[in-house]
Amino acid sequence: MKLEIARGVFLAGALAVASLAVAAWEQPRTQVLSSEHGDAHCLLPRVAKAPVGTQPDHDLLLFMFGLSQGLRPQS
Repeated sequence: MKLEIARGVFLAGALAVASLAVAAWEQPRTQVLSSEHGDAHCLLPRVAKAPVGTQPDHDLLLFMFGLSQGLRPQS
């Protein structure tokens, strides 16, 4: 196969892939969201779990502080 033919086939394939990508591109649209029930709160997905209270990890904060102190140039 000649180089020119291979180059043309590659170019046609690249244009085909780019055309499919443009056709599949989904832009967010401006639309009105509504619910059937008309509740005044946001609907949660069915798989949403109840929020669990979290406590800050003081060891992690100390570790982050140590890392930030280690990055300073020593004088």
